[in-house]
Amino acid sequence: MHHCSSAMYLLLRCLRGCSRHSRIRIPRRLKRLVSYIKLIFNSLYFNSLINSEVVMDSILEPVFWTVEVITRWFGMVFVVLVVALTSSVVFIAYFCLLPLVLHTYPPAWIFWHICYGHWNLVMIVFHYYKATNTPPGNPPKMKSDVPFVSVCKKCVIPKPARTWLNNCVGHFNHRYFFSFCLYLTLGCLYCSVSGRYLFLDAYSAIDHFRHMEAEKQGVPVTSIGLLIGIVPSEGVAGKGVQEISQPPYTYKDRMFHKSVIYMWVLTSTVAVALGALTLWHAVLITRGETSIERHINNKEAKRMAKHGKVYRNPFSYGKLNNWKVFFGVEKRSHWLTRVLLPSGHAPYGDGLTWDVYPLKKDIMPV
Repeated sequence: MHHCSSAMYLLLRCLRGCSRHSRIRIPRRLKRLVSYIKLIFNSLYFNSLINSEVVMDSILEPVFWTVEVITRWFGMVFVVLVVALTSSVVFIAYFCLLPLVLHTYPPAWIFWHICYGHWNLVMIVFHYYKATNTPPGNPPKMKSDVPFVSVCKKCVIPKPARTWLNNCVGHFNHRYFFSFCLYLTLGCLYCSVSGRYLFLDAYSAIDHFRHMEAEKQGVPVTSIGLLIGIVPSEGVAGKGVQEISQPPYTYKDRMFHKSVIYMWVLTSTVAVALGALTLWHAVLITRGETSIERHINNKEAKRMAKHGKVYRNPFSYGKLNNWKVFFGVEKRSHWLTRVLLPSGHAPYGDGLTWDVYPLKKDIMPV
């Protein structure tokens, strides 16, 4: 009995040893590599600071990359496109609308249109030129808290935004960029509002003569034709449609009407789209922050709210003072010389340090 139990013990020990030797031992380097891969995989979808904005940025990252690549190579194309579209509107205004204004408008309205139109055009051209040719500003050394723009391959301070300027928007050309958007929006609104009746007349004229040409080719007249007044009702009541003497619709008239329609549609569309962008930047300026600082301030406000504290933007000097700092207004005359007229003065500070500090509620008695 004792020998039997000893034999069973030796058999079980042998089987246990065989099972140990039969296990596949993974090298330590391979284990570390697998653990590192798992860590990387987990970092792709887990983050203690994750929120909806981070998720949207991650989803739109391929779109951002595509835009960066296209913008890097076609920045000059965008500049040419902006110049071409703006020049086309100016050409139509000078050669189509200005003669009409001079012959039909009273002297007071002629004076208003000429003065405002040329002032708005000068402001648009000046600020667009300065925004495209003014360096946005680079920090003296590479800093981790300074945004890096992959399109420009450099750091800018503190408002990186690659636009149709073929240039980054930074501290030193932010005012030019915003002023360009503002005055271009005002110019588009001016063209859209002042040309709305010309647009309606041009559209009606083209539609009217299109129906007249269709009637000449034998297209039957419908009730719609009677409704818009193309053919008189007595002509339809009779046996045939009477010939109506109409002034000739020349090629010059057609091009004039199409130019008016083109200008109104273009300026109205740009006014809506660019107006929304300008309004968004105006809100940021009123708050004393940039688009990047907005995300930082929101996170800081949430973090301090958990501790029962209120976060205040250290770069916000008050709504009116933020605009004064942005435009560089130091006295009342600067609202005219630096805001309403072209001005090439430099902004406050260098984008990293500021010379103006809110020691009082109103830092500048303007």
